[in-house]
Amino acid sequence: MQKPALAAMTDGSINGAVSRRGLLQLTGGTAATALWSGLSQAAVAQPTAFAKARSVIMIFNCGGPSHIDLWDPKPEAGAAVRGPFAPIDTNVAGIQVTELLPRLARMADKLAILRSVNHSQASHNAGMYWSTVGRPYRIDSTLINPTATDHPSLGTLVGWLARKDGYSSGVPPYVIAPYPHCDSTVYLTPGQFGGCLGMHHDPLVLDADPNAVDFQMRNLKRDASLTVDKFRERLGLLDQLNRHGLSINSTAAAEMDLFQSQAVTMVTSDQASKAFDLSLESPQLRDRYGRHTWGQSHLLARRLVESGVRFVSAVNGRSIIWDTHKENFSRMQKSLVPPMEQAFATLLDDLESRGLLDTTLVIWTGDFGRTPIINKDAGRDHWPQCYSVVLAGAGIRGGQVVGQSDSTGSYPHARPISPADINATIFTALGYDPKSITYKMADGRPIPLSEGNPIREIL
Repeated sequence: MQKPALAAMTDGSINGAVSRRGLLQLTGGTAATALWSGLSQAAVAQPTAFAKARSVIMIFNCGGPSHIDLWDPKPEAGAAVRGPFAPIDTNVAGIQVTELLPRLARMADKLAILRSVNHSQASHNAGMYWSTVGRPYRIDSTLINPTATDHPSLGTLVGWLARKDGYSSGVPPYVIAPYPHCDSTVYLTPGQFGGCLGMHHDPLVLDADPNAVDFQMRNLKRDASLTVDKFRERLGLLDQLNRHGLSINSTAAAEMDLFQSQAVTMVTSDQASKAFDLSLESPQLRDRYGRHTWGQSHLLARRLVESGVRFVSAVNGRSIIWDTHKENFSRMQKSLVPPMEQAFATLLDDLESRGLLDTTLVIWTGDFGRTPIINKDAGRDHWPQCYSVVLAGAGIRGGQVVGQSDSTGSYPHARPISPADINATIFTALGYDPKSITYKMADGRPIPLSEGNPIREIL
């Protein structure tokens, strides 16, 4: 789906500065001058006691998984609410999850389980927007697509901040694997792309199945017949043509220069192609993650943060696969939870074994939860009023539950938490002040990274 044209870039912040030399190194020089006026003020991370994270992996479960059937069991509720899954003890006294999560139950000491997350938009795309952007979309609808006036997502902003701090990896700082959030592959969820910050802050979207036998990231390698020297000669010729041609002084032209510079960096560097090359992993480790799309996407997420990428969205399901209006329990038990748990648990183990869990913040989330009352089709419907989100790694204090839902999991009973609070927590863990650093909307209004408050109990 082609995204709409974007308005003029209105990038800006109020905290710190990045050198012109650093920007030239980042962009390869081609577009630096054209973009410098928009990037002259840059947000630099200020080390704090909470600044443990370097990268973020967001495991996003499109469609809205049932909180009651996973992280927030209600065994004392009536049959119309509790469902068939029994609660089980975890390795932390007093914390239970359902029997669908035996591996993660043994890892609860690493997990901060937030049981009182809530917002008020029950349509998939609006719900996904609010849960990732941390702000409501202007209408509660599924029939929406990205625009140039959208707020940027959490991943967009993390990448934006990373670039301002001098990010110079051969891979863009924000990657989505395998496919972006959407409803029915027709309506692409807003808030995943550059939005008001411009197209050059869009993520790199894999748009391929990493579990496929012939998987490879497209367009990351030169043709075998084209040497680096020949490639650079061609770039030199292109530069001469550009310099002698008609000068176009516009944001769109500057962004195209930047895209070209980024593409050249990726194609001429082995770093990008190696980061996406799952054949470099042992077959045994790939088996542990699971030979399915979700498992291999999580493994790819680990490879990407290991290569320096700052934000990876590992999407569990193309379109709204967790939308269990019918047969919620059989679908969760047979096809949804097993690959999700296998991939999530293995990711945490793998990150820890490589010393990466200390600097990688992992967040498990979705659009919203599902209704406490089981419907006539043995399903659960949309329910943003209360749901669960899980965080781990990067100094997050695991082994605890924050927030409490009521006796049926319908509404927060204690310590309500908003998506904005979660985003503020992540920015804080990365070393950024979510209230004092701002970006500009398309109309020029300065907006803070998040209007929420960090969840201090888990930092």
